[in-house]
Amino acid sequence: MSSTQTTISWILRILAAGILLQNLYFKFTGHPDSVELFNTVGLGDAGRIGIGIFELVAAILLLIPSTIWIGSVLTLGVITSALMSHFCFLSIDYKGDGGILFGLATTVLLATLITLWLHRRDIPFFDRWGKNFD
Repeated sequence: MSSTQTTISWILRILAAGILLQNLYFKFTGHPDSVELFNTVGLGDAGRIGIGIFELVAAILLLIPSTIWIGSVLTLGVITSALMSHFCFLSIDYKGDGGILFGLATTVLLATLITLWLHRRDIPFFDRWGKNFD
């Protein structure tokens, strides 16, 4: 990767990991809004804590150079689920927040997709696939 691509990768990974980590406070402290959100989608406290742990692991893996692709795949899984929850259960404007939660999830999705694309050559079983798109 060029130095520009490396810089872009770091910015995007820090952005995605920062959003994931910032939201952990609400999940792990049992903030009433977080509890209500997870109850609304039918996951309850176990889902809230479980997804929080999953997001923590994904955010850490995004920031470790040798595990960027793994963190990206995990992040895509959790953030796609979050977006689907917005579409199916919560709405884009959840509780009149002006779409902030949805916007943050969309930001994480886009940052992670670009990151995964930049690091496609690092994915062992997609090595040939990555070379075909150069």
